[in-house]
Amino acid sequence: MSKIWLIIQREYLTRVRKKSFIIMTLLTPVLLAAFMVLPGLLMTMSDSAETVMVLDESGLFAGKLEGKDDLKLVPLGGSLEQAKEVYRQTDNTALLYIPNITLDNPTGIKVFSKKNTSLQTKIRLENMLEKEVENQRLIASGLDREVLKNMKADISVSSVNLSDEGEKDNNAFVTSGAGIMGAFVIYFFIFLYGVQIMRGIIEEKTSRIVEVIISSVKPFQLMMGKIIGIAAVGLTQFLLWVILSFVVVSGVQAAFGIEPAPTPAQQIVSGQAAAGAEVDNETTAQEKNEASQIMTDTFNAIGNLNIPLIVGCFLFYFLGGYLLYGSLFGAIGAAVDNETDTQQFMFPITIPLIISFILSYSVVLKNPDGPVAFWMSIIPFTSPIVMMVRVPFGVPAWQLLLSMALLILGFIFTTWLAGRIYRVGILMYGKKVNYKELSKWLFYRV
Repeated sequence: MSKIWLIIQREYLTRVRKKSFIIMTLLTPVLLAAFMVLPGLLMTMSDSAETVMVLDESGLFAGKLEGKDDLKLVPLGGSLEQAKEVYRQTDNTALLYIPNITLDNPTGIKVFSKKNTSLQTKIRLENMLEKEVENQRLIASGLDREVLKNMKADISVSSVNLSDEGEKDNNAFVTSGAGIMGAFVIYFFIFLYGVQIMRGIIEEKTSRIVEVIISSVKPFQLMMGKIIGIAAVGLTQFLLWVILSFVVVSGVQAAFGIEPAPTPAQQIVSGQAAAGAEVDNETTAQEKNEASQIMTDTFNAIGNLNIPLIVGCFLFYFLGGYLLYGSLFGAIGAAVDNETDTQQFMFPITIPLIISFILSYSVVLKNPDGPVAFWMSIIPFTSPIVMMVRVPFGVPAWQLLLSMALLILGFIFTTWLAGRIYRVGILMYGKKVNYKELSKWLFYRV
């Protein structure tokens, strides 16, 4: 055990002292902060008032088009050519030309600009004109827009969990997001650090350093030391990313007074508001109340999640999934002489991970208690991803315990399997290995 501990120390200290580890650990939180803060900063910098000149030959919109703080409308008279000449002498954004149209056929409207008209400006002008045409058509038909608006129903259905502890609010978006986030981190780290194990073994094997190391420790001890040591590196980097990201993002927002990029819930609300971009004050206040309610429900749903269970399961499946796949990556590294030869062995190993991650979106989220979700959360090769998606929705204790027990057994089996391959392959050079050859290694006496 003492020799395994020495190998763990060596692998851990060697990797955390590398410049690449230090740079990535420090750079990732900065990039995350930029990703969260930069959109808000760019939106603040790009927000400027636009001025659009309006030539209305139809007279249908005279005095009826209202500008906003960031979009001013300047009415013009005269002919189109005169309006174009006046527009050319200004720095205004565009010239809106409305020919002599009718309410039945409002076509031929054009926007002239010195450069390409932005999509946002074009859509806003279209919304303003469409709303006014609709108003005038309703008036001509003897209908009142306010009556129609009051007839519309806006229904929001709240979801509540009936648990043994009482009723708790839940939010499908929050629950799904928590599961997918944990599954993605596990998926990412298994690939990232599993490949590091494989590459590290290949490097030591090709440089013949491993021959010196094997003279002092058993091959199985060397393999386990590498797997656990690199796992410690992964946990260290992940924890540093979480802490540094929080510090950097909070610091940048406080220093520049920048609002973070909108959350998905906020984007939904803003998307709904954009559908009717030109709205009155009453509607705007209603949308603000809806946005506030959505955020309140979101935070309540987060508070109602079983955070200790989710974090505990994340750590277990993070380590369990990594150890299971890490041993297999280590066996691949021992079986080949260079990274090019790893492709034929990598594919069968990575297929369960990829399939479980894809089905987590397409199947598991739709029915987290269905047969596909159940079996994939029990099978050790797919359970680290799928079970993390299911846990926030609530999983029966017996299913969770069964999944954990099978994952432990799966890790023990893959470690035994990898150890049998590792002890032979680590000292074998210059031979192309196939699956038939690997099966023979399992029964060699060394």
